Amino acid sequence: MLWFTLFRESLLFAWQAILVNRLRTLLSLLGVMVGIFVISTVFAVVDSLESELRETFNMLDDDVLFVTKWPWSPGGDYPWWKYVQRRPPTERDLELLMPRLTLASAGMFQTKAFLDAEAGNSRMSGVVVGSVSHDYNKVISLDIEHGRYFTASESAIGRPVAVIGFQVANQLFGTQTCVGQTLKVRGVRVEIIGVLAEKGESAVSAGMDELMLVPSAFAPRLYPPSSDDEALIAIRANPGVNLEVLENELIQQLRAVRRIRPGREKDFSVNRMDMLTEILDSIFTNLALGSWFIAIFAILVGCFSIANIMFVSVRERTKIIGVQKAVGARNAFIMIQFLFEAVVLCVFGALFALLATQGTIVVVNFMDLGMTLHIAPKRVLLALGVAVTSGLIAGLAPAQKAANLPPVEAMRAH
Repeated sequence: MLWFTLFRESLLFAWQAILVNRLRTLLSLLGVMVGIFVISTVFAVVDSLESELRETFNMLDDDVLFVTKWPWSPGGDYPWWKYVQRRPPTERDLELLMPRLTLASAGMFQTKAFLDAEAGNSRMSGVVVGSVSHDYNKVISLDIEHGRYFTASESAIGRPVAVIGFQVANQLFGTQTCVGQTLKVRGVRVEIIGVLAEKGESAVSAGMDELMLVPSAFAPRLYPPSSDDEALIAIRANPGVNLEVLENELIQQLRAVRRIRPGREKDFSVNRMDMLTEILDSIFTNLALGSWFIAIFAILVGCFSIANIMFVSVRERTKIIGVQKAVGARNAFIMIQFLFEAVVLCVFGALFALLATQGTIVVVNFMDLGMTLHIAPKRVLLALGVAVTSGLIAGLAPAQKAANLPPVEAMRAH
């Protein structure tokens, strides 16, 4: 009961000291606010970027293999001078490959180009025009909200038709119910037969929303697909088939299709989604370490600020400390006063910093820069935990100095 009374009185005394010295309190808050603001803002950006990247990658299924010119996972040794000499995958490769695969359910070929599209008086730049083989929708999941996908005959004869993304439909036609209407790409009329459901922008691209899919037999009228260095073949595994087993069969059969002699290095790369996940884990592990380095530096700045102010506070209140000791106040009582004052300063600084961070997030999201920022609850708790820890660390030395002052000398101080 005695300890509770002493604790309550020490809290009240420290709170009064903070209110009396408002200017000093403000200066102390500024140091802490800057530190916590840097911590919370950096983690908000890193967490938001990681969340959106993972969401983007999750749009692709994990039972699909991708054949590309460039490997997705560079590793320690990355002989780019070899990769640049490779020829990209072709639709002919896919046609010769599929009959040889016994473990695959479907395969598709894709190239892309960024082109301008127009409809009436509306114009849109940077539309991702994807040239795809007919089985694209059997490999990559499409959420078609209006209309339909290509028929086999449309893909075979290269009919000028397209399935467009939500943003393309909205910007060119002002509505998603535009099936049957036409748009122009490089002066060529293309009929809209399907519109994809809205997916929202990602951190790296607009994803499916700015996409325009056309049959690969029609695409040469818009751009030369053979010029796309990022062309790819995607192969979906049969249900229950181990992806590594399919990968071995794919490599063996594609080597045969390309007539690569035994013992010679293959001229293509086979990639899996888990490669991107590994790259992502590595990137954000390094970003997290960098964020913690920034955080520690910011914390040290805040701690020095609080410690300096607390030493000044001890010097100004030396006589009061002497009086308290003379009437029986214990060293623990004196220490709690100053520790609480330091912790309260840091917590208030953290709260103001979190409000400033949230305000920054609202402004950035309102500007629509292509990434939606958010601050995770765990980061709020982290900021408050850092504030309390910083207060205890910064206030410990001043509190000990105050508690160890001899009563008589303290009362004689001017």
